[in-house]
Amino acid sequence: MSDTIRVRSIVGRYLEHSRIFYFANGGSPEVHLGSADWMPRNFDRRVEVLFPVEDRALKQRLIDEILAVTLLDDAKARVLRRDGTYARVGGSLSSQAVFQEIARGSDRTFQLPSPPGEVPRAEAARRRPSPAPDA
Repeated sequence: MSDTIRVRSIVGRYLEHSRIFYFANGGSPEVHLGSADWMPRNFDRRVEVLFPVEDRALKQRLIDEILAVTLLDDAKARVLRRDGTYARVGGSLSSQAVFQEIARGSDRTFQLPSPPGEVPRAEAARRRPSPAPDA
């Protein structure tokens, strides 16, 4: 694929999920949101939208909260290999369970680790998921 592009797929309980495109852009980050999978059936029969997020606070929240948790998902994540196949990551953090707890207004929190080479994230406490029914 590319030395600078990584593809990570998360298939879990919820089929609706974010399409966040994050470009570090030499220290001037760009974030775009999209409407669907980039698959021939979507391009051939639908109108798909990709748009930039320009509000600074919203852009930072997408990077620090949504994308950070999604990239840490190791329960349902698969990564695209150079040969075009996907490999399971294997672990216990389900991003969908975290987002479910956030939506429920859970008061439990945890600190997101910052894996080396991943998207920088804020040091604010994040919510801790309970065991997910789909885990």
